[in-house]
Amino acid sequence: VFNSPKDKFVFDVSHQTYPHKMLTGRREAFTDEAHYDDVTGYSNHHESEHDHFILGHTSTSISLALGLVKARDVKGETGNVIAIIGDGSLSGGEALEGLDFAGELKTNFIIIANDNEMSIAENHGGLYKNLKLLRETEGKAECNLFRAMGLEYIFVKDGNNIEELIEAFKKVKDIDHPIVVHIHTQKGKGYKLAEENKEPWHYVRPFNIEDGKPLNEAAEDYYDITKDYLMEKMKNDKTVVTITAGTPGDFGFSKKERDALGEQYVDVGIAEQTAVAMASGMASKGAKPVFTVVSSFIQRAYDQLSQDLCINKNPATIVVSDGGAIGMTDVTHLGWFDIAMMGNIPNLVYLAPTTKEEHLAMLEWSIEQQEYPVAIRIPGGKMVSTGKKVTKDFSKLNTYEVTQKGERVAILGLGTFYQLGEKAAELYEEKTGVKATVINPMYITGVDEKLLEDLKKEHSIVVTLEDGVLDGGFGEKIARFYGNSDMKVLNYGLKKEFLDRYNIGKVLTENRLKADLIVEDLLKF
Repeated sequence: VFNSPKDKFVFDVSHQTYPHKMLTGRREAFTDEAHYDDVTGYSNHHESEHDHFILGHTSTSISLALGLVKARDVKGETGNVIAIIGDGSLSGGEALEGLDFAGELKTNFIIIANDNEMSIAENHGGLYKNLKLLRETEGKAECNLFRAMGLEYIFVKDGNNIEELIEAFKKVKDIDHPIVVHIHTQKGKGYKLAEENKEPWHYVRPFNIEDGKPLNEAAEDYYDITKDYLMEKMKNDKTVVTITAGTPGDFGFSKKERDALGEQYVDVGIAEQTAVAMASGMASKGAKPVFTVVSSFIQRAYDQLSQDLCINKNPATIVVSDGGAIGMTDVTHLGWFDIAMMGNIPNLVYLAPTTKEEHLAMLEWSIEQQEYPVAIRIPGGKMVSTGKKVTKDFSKLNTYEVTQKGERVAILGLGTFYQLGEKAAELYEEKTGVKATVINPMYITGVDEKLLEDLKKEHSIVVTLEDGVLDGGFGEKIARFYGNSDMKVLNYGLKKEFLDRYNIGKVLTENRLKADLIVEDLLKF
């Protein structure tokens, strides 16, 4: 029906871009194992002229496509612009902003709303009542959110029927005003297990295609223990409320568990801004909100972190997952930036546990204290458990823990890279006979000035290790403290760059985040 790339498609999130890629010269990447790495899992304009953006977050397609519409018109060009967005993504504020603006257009713009009655899990929000009504009335209901925004509207009852889709697209092709094509589809269509168990099959580990069983059993991880802790905490304290933003599966909250929690579990849809602001409001009146969120997604709510939460100094808890190089490797989902981003907001206490025990102790303290907004950064990689009870009073802010007393060299291993610091110290002692001091900073947002001052007495080099970009990060705070002194500071972290589908080991090596490379550098002094 359409003629790409003259007719331009923008796929929201762009998980749905696979058929588009197959039809635009990239079929082998899906059928030939030797070519699997030829393409990304998302749209990518570096791959093909048929893609127009690199994107992987939700609710952005309509706004991006509006930009294509404007560029087409001011340049006097022709062609259709088509935004394809799922019903789950409509819960994001940017999608609604885009719809609102689109209603003013007097030019070609086609919005395909792919409605499979689900986000990752079930949808949440009043607009889904209207989508349900539109499905039940086959688009004939008088109450129509799209028409209310000034958009023409047509409904496709069976969006999995190719003939029906072709007929609908022929009707709207080359239209001279904005229109919404609301298509009703089935999530998981074509794979029985996914059709019958829609939410669990949104994201799965490698599995046997015949029976759906995972190829490898998953070990207990930080997500499991976080969920288990919160379930028990909410059972015993009705003021504790868990908040998610469209991703309950990230921490393993099943549909059965969510239903059992009732009002103590809130999913706001794919709306991180609302999640943070709502958590602030709850905390201001004595509730104990815990917002669980992926590092790459918390950046979508920076203004709410700063304005609504931290200026007001409300004691909400934010649990940040998938931070650092050991998290997700797609360029659209990098978790490298949260330390620099959140570590510099006044009033926020950002904590970096290094073990299971520290993580749970920090969670308990954060939920019960009433003085600060607190974020906790889950370590990357396999869960580390020492079995030791944590008795630290976290209300004594910015007090680091010396775990090994030594001399000459002091290594501050933040969060995920604390164990790397231990390994570097061990190797340094093997090479030199000198025992280095090892420190667990725990606090991303502050400096232990007393401890750092004391290190000057018996140390000449301080090493910082962090699983995030160096620019604006934790290490820079330490280097700034020692700026007007003779102390040498070596900062180790990640280069400020966008990488896509990178090899974790290679990235760590390139940034010299390996024990032998750190020691190699130390031996130069």
